[in-house]
This record gives sequence, structure tokens and C-alpha cells, in this order.
Amino acid sequence: MKLIFNSKYTPVIAIFVAMIIWASSFIALKIAFRSYHPMVVIFGRMLIATLCFMVFYKYVFKGFKYHKGDYKPLLFMAFCEPCLYFIFEAIALKNTSASQAGVITATAPIFILAAASLFLKEKYNLQSWLGALAALAGVCWITLASATSESAPNPIFGNFCEVLAMACATGYTVCLKSLTKRYSPLFLTSTQALMGTFFYLPMLFLPFVEMPTEYVALPSFAIIYLGAVVSLIAYGLYNYALAHMPAAQGASYINLIPIFSVAMAWLFLGETLNLSQGFAAALIIASVWVSQKGMAKAHDEKHSLKNK
Repeated sequence: MKLIFNSKYTPVIAIFVAMIIWASSFIALKIAFRSYHPMVVIFGRMLIATLCFMVFYKYVFKGFKYHKGDYKPLLFMAFCEPCLYFIFEAIALKNTSASQAGVITATAPIFILAAASLFLKEKYNLQSWLGALAALAGVCWITLASATSESAPNPIFGNFCEVLAMACATGYTVCLKSLTKRYSPLFLTSTQALMGTFFYLPMLFLPFVEMPTEYVALPSFAIIYLGAVVSLIAYGLYNYALAHMPAAQGASYINLIPIFSVAMAWLFLGETLNLSQGFAAALIIASVWVSQKGMAKAHDEKHSLKNK
């Protein structure tokens, strides 16, 4: 037990659990969207997360010390995610299936790998890049092999919006990685929730947003789950893990989401992938291993050079 919970393994366990919870968010969103407008769902999610953080406010501000000028990266981080990210993801899930959206998350490490190299000066070898490109090829494959269905009325457009959401996740991750040096994961996660609440509140008054006239049990529970479990626990675990590993290495674990999301979509929503999409998903999953091994090798080489 002591071996499992030491500093080497804890971030890996944290990010693994975060990926399982994040995968379930696609299913929860699909269920919530059946009865409520996406803007209502996302605002409810942000509000519940904010209320949860208010309960733990003493821990949120424990050791807090604001650094001059940090309002800019904090605002940009929150603008990328949850603000823009959830808009694109909401549009995506209205047009594509939860299983396909989950698989599309594999594009995130490609963006983050490039951004981390450019802005954070993290160095990665050829194997890391080949793994990321293989994931991109798998995403293109699964999109081109998709067909219109009840759960995916416009899969190509929906998948494109999910890719845009992953681009927003890149800006979030790069900002987060730099901010974790000065602020706790709990503070950063609560900042996201609070800013997301203020961002989505005026969205409720847009003319095309239908306010709920009744509250359905399962979709309402899905919103509570999204706010209390996904926004609070999953983001908290991911932010903690990212504070203890390189940005691109942490992002590579996002490629585990397709495995969990496809399984959950089949179990809870009755969604399936066709044979061609199954092979594409397998390619994406295999690319995780290739890219992860390359990142680990580059990380070990960097530390061995420092120790010489």
C-alpha cells in the first residue's frame, strides 16, 4: 500500500481515475440533453460545482498567495475551459454519438504535444510524435467511417466540433501547467467552476434557450453528477496529476477515454461502433502506448543528462 500511494504512483492513479470519470461525462451529457437545453445543463453543472467548492473554501484558499499579473492566464485558462470547451462539446454531442465524441478526445495530446513543445519548452522524441500522428489518423478514420443515426444525426460536423473542443483543452492545459507552480490544484479547479458559472449565467437569457418547465429525475441527476463528480473530482484529480508530470505526458492519458466511453455508451445508451470504427478505435488506443513510451523515454533521458 505504501508503494502504491508514494509520489511516483499517486499522480498516475489520479489521472487514470479522472479519465474514467471524464468518459462517463459523455453519457451523462447525452442523458441530460434529452430533457434540458445544453446551456441549462452546463450552467447547472457549473453552479453545482461552485456550491461544492464553497463547502471546502478553507481548503481552496489554504496557502493561497496571488502573484501579480496572474489574472491574465487564469482568465485565459477558464475561457478555454470550461467556457468555450463546453460550448463546442455541447454542439458536438447534439450531432454525434457519445462513443464517437469520446474517441475524438484522442486529438487532444496532438495539440498539447505541439503546444507544450512550443510554449513550455518540453522536449519529445520522434516516437512521441509518431504516436500522436497515429492517433490523428485513427480520428480521421473513425469520422469518415461514421454514418447518420438517431444518436449521431450529423456525425462529421459533431466530430469537428469535438476537435475544436480539444483545441480549447490545449489552451487550458498549457495555462494550467504553468499555474500549478504557484497555485494549488483545488484553487485552480474552483476558479474554473466559478468563472464558468458567471460565463453561462447570461446564456440562459438568450432567446433560443428553453428554460425547463418540469424536472425529470434521471437527467436532473445527470446534471448533479456532472457538477459534483466530474467538475469537482475529475478536474481536481487531473489538475493534481498535471502538477506532478509533464503536460504532454498527462495529456496522453486522455487517449484512454475512448476505451471507457465506448464501453459506457454501449452499456447505458445502446450505442455501438461498426467494424471499421472498431479498427480505428484500436489504432487510437495503440497509439497511446507508442506515444506514452516515447514520452517516458524522453523524460528519463532528460533526467539522466541532468544527473551527469
